[in-house]
Amino acid sequence: MKVWQQDWVAKWALYSPEKTALKEHDTGRSITYSALHRWSALIASHWTTDLGLQRGDRVAILADFCLEYVAMFCAAQKTGIILVPLNYRLAAPEISHILRDCTPALLIIEDKYAHLTGQYEGRKQNLSFEDLNSSIPPDITSYTSCISEEDDPVFILYTAGTTGQPKGVKYTHKMLFWNSINTSISLLLNTESRTVNVMPPFHTGGWNVLLTPFLHHGAYTCICRKFDAAVVLGLREKERATIFMGVPTMLQMIAQQEGFDGADFSGLHYIIVGGEPMPIPLIEKYHHKGIAIRQGYGMTEVGPNLTSLHQDDAVRKIGSIGRPNFYVQIRIAHEDGSECQVNEPGELWLKGPMVTPGYWNNPEMTGQAFSSDGEWFKTGDMVRQDEEQYLFVVDRIKNMYISGGENVYPAEIEKVLIKLKGVKECTVIGVKDEKWGETGKAFLVMESGVPPYTEEELKTYCRQQLAKFKVPTYFVFLESLPKNDAGKIDKKQLRKMHEQSVSDS
Repeated sequence: MKVWQQDWVAKWALYSPEKTALKEHDTGRSITYSALHRWSALIASHWTTDLGLQRGDRVAILADFCLEYVAMFCAAQKTGIILVPLNYRLAAPEISHILRDCTPALLIIEDKYAHLTGQYEGRKQNLSFEDLNSSIPPDITSYTSCISEEDDPVFILYTAGTTGQPKGVKYTHKMLFWNSINTSISLLLNTESRTVNVMPPFHTGGWNVLLTPFLHHGAYTCICRKFDAAVVLGLREKERATIFMGVPTMLQMIAQQEGFDGADFSGLHYIIVGGEPMPIPLIEKYHHKGIAIRQGYGMTEVGPNLTSLHQDDAVRKIGSIGRPNFYVQIRIAHEDGSECQVNEPGELWLKGPMVTPGYWNNPEMTGQAFSSDGEWFKTGDMVRQDEEQYLFVVDRIKNMYISGGENVYPAEIEKVLIKLKGVKECTVIGVKDEKWGETGKAFLVMESGVPPYTEEELKTYCRQQLAKFKVPTYFVFLESLPKNDAGKIDKKQLRKMHEQSVSDS
């Protein structure tokens, strides 16, 4: 096992001590690389000397993104201690489950979230480091970082848990490093790069799409504790962001702001899109503003920055997630593991130094996630690869349903429905059907003031675009679609809504 020492802020404290590393939009506070190094060294010393924590111990954190949070990540790099970011949008019993699973040596809580951990009896601390700068000993920078092994986790990141309980993904020092390398080869990312981070701290996107690669490269990040479309639209210009990352829901909300058409996007190289496929009409709206869209693909267990569609191909290959990043190996496989042909859908398998070693305390799920030889991580996503090796997501395997013996991928239907005039959002799930086994149920959200279509109008339109067995049987109009904490459409909640409607009828 290779040893791994990564103390990024110590290096940048030497190279660019007075350069601003981070800024909090909500408070206006900022911190230089030198101060971030000193601050994180003090936290590291407190954890190891005062509290007796050791490499491999877990520190769980329940807080908004803030300077202190990032300093604790830097302290984790120095100590080999594992950070466990907790999702403040969960209910107290769900957080209790995660705490029982990861057994932290320390729980750090922002005061406003204290009610979510009231029953926890382990060691706790309030998040209150605001006075640390004035009390840092002058010799604290002599703190000696530990030597970790490459597969030691730096994070345990709990997935959304769309099926069963959340799983803790072991995110290692090796993954952290190679994700940053893959990102910087794919994107224009260097010490002069600037971004506004609006993703939450309990999501891999909040840490590893841009923030940790930016820290690795000595770049600048402005942190927003919460996403506000109007604020972010203005901040992009004020902070002179060169790269911005958001999920399609966020970008839709930004594009709907009154000042969007007149906003100055000069200096912005591109917007990185992740989380789920971005609707083509929304891509085109940004293109009309001269804003390049870099569609990509990632997941918590691998990377997460795995593929990228170059902005020069954004129109020619619209809808693609691009090609694999530099140090990412892919395989598109049938259920038996044999390779698919060009344009033939199959499950995306991944291999490389950015793959997780597995799930925390869950060898069974770890085994299921890998191919039988243990070489490839099975993503659960159906993709196809065209003649030029561009990848297109077909759908999640778990979203697929079988109607009359035919496989149906809801994403194919959704791409057709979203093109209808006045349709703002849509999604499709498979539901039980006495005749066909399963059939489609579509949920649609209309633009404000646009009347909904009739069921027959929708079916006629779909029959013109899709095979008959793919046409949904049911169409439901909603004011909005339920979303999970990552901003993705919550199909699990929609299935519950369907089951409730069936039981009520």
